[in-house]
Parts: sequence; structure tokens; C-alpha cells
Amino acid sequence: MTEIPEHLLKRAKEAKERAAASSGDAAPAASGADAAAQTPEQAAAASKIPQHLLDRAKAARSASAGTAVEAAAPAAATAAGGAVATAAPNAPTGPGGHTQRLLTVVKSGSIQDVKSAPVDKVHVWPHLLVVEFVAALAVTAFLLIFSIFVNAPLLELADFNATPNPSKAPWYFLGLQELLTMFHPMVAGVTLPGFALILLILAPYIDKNPSNKPEKRKFAISIMTVHLMFWTVLVMIGSFFRGPGFNFVFPWEAGLFFEL
Repeated sequence: MTEIPEHLLKRAKEAKERAAASSGDAAPAASGADAAAQTPEQAAAASKIPQHLLDRAKAARSASAGTAVEAAAPAAATAAGGAVATAAPNAPTGPGGHTQRLLTVVKSGSIQDVKSAPVDKVHVWPHLLVVEFVAALAVTAFLLIFSIFVNAPLLELADFNATPNPSKAPWYFLGLQELLTMFHPMVAGVTLPGFALILLILAPYIDKNPSNKPEKRKFAISIMTVHLMFWTVLVMIGSFFRGPGFNFVFPWEAGLFFEL
């Protein structure tokens, strides 16, 4: 049975002590045929239900029935002994004959949960922006120190009368220049790059998993991996395997035609 709150048990015990002190003797627990002859008041005295809860339940039953419930008084003891009482109409009772309300036996913790559920969210300020600001400072300091110790010389002035051979775009555009040697300019310059950009834009809407673990973001990780590998291969071919006339050469045979 559900545990009764401690304050109700204490209040019922005090009520039983007061009833025992007024009557002068304790009523023995009824069993067998004697329990069947007990009135609701006697059953209530033997139980651990507070009297004010029994009175409230009795008032509610009388109000719902529309009739006044009179308290049944025990009959006078006969010469042979044995109390005979006129039993009131049987009232609906719960397990063990108890008539307490539901809220008196249900713990408050099972009704109302006051604990807030943890949410996997952080504030933009200061949590996110502080980390990004520290990362920007670290990258700036690294570039400053690197530029002090490593020179980055520029090439000679461009001569419009002498075009260098091979003429290569910057390394980040060499993948696109490599595509121009394989496909029509419309396909290599518009169709394929546009399709790749649209696919990358739609990736967050196709893969809506909020997890940041790679094993749970297989679609997004696959799309980005294929894109990077495809572009990396094209850049490496254009950088190290293209010689004069942008023809395919082996760098260990014809040399390296690539400058930063």
C-alpha cells in the first residue's frame, strides 16, 4: 500500500490517544463476526485515519446523496453482554476498509516535479563569443610570429609581353582551372560549382540531426568529405602535375611548375 505521510500518522495517533483517555479503556481490535457488526465510527476508531478526514468524507457523501447522515449511536448493552449496534448504510471504502482521499496517500514528489530538465544549449554571450575571440587572438599571434621568421618574397614585375608558361591561377582556384581542361566552360565554371554549392546549402535541411558527433551525422560528414576530397585532388593535379601548356607531366621527371 502507498505510504501515508508522517504528519497524518502523527495526527491520527494523537486523536486515538485523546479518544482512549476520554473513554477510559482501549477498544480491542475486532475480528471475524465482531468486525462485521462494527459501525463505520468504530471501524474509523480502530483505523489510523484522522477524524477530520472522516468527517469531511461523510459530509461529501451526504451532500452527494442529498440526505442528511445521522451519527449512529451504539445500543445499550444487554444482560447477556455484547453490544449490538444499528449499522449505517455501507459506505464505499478502499483497500483495508480505509476511506481516506487519494491526495492523503500520494507523495507530493509523484504529483509535481520541480526539477528542471537539462538542456543542451549555451548562451552566445559570453560562452561562444569569448571562445571565438580567444581563438582569433591565438591565430593572429601565430601569423605575426610566423611572418617575423619566414619571408614571403614576391615575384618580379609582370611583363605583358611575356606570358609565363604555364600560367596558373592561385592555388585555391587551381581546382576550377583543372575542371576547365576536362569540361566545357559552362559546365566547369557554372554547372558543377553551382550544383556543389546548392548541395552544401541544402545539407542542414536534409540532415536535421542536432548532434555534433560525427558518427551520428553520416550524411553531412559524407557530403563534406566528398566535396573536400574532390577539390583537394583537383588542386593537387593542377599544382604538381601540370607543366608547360598546362599539359600533364610527372613532377619527378619534368620538374615542379608551381610557385606560391
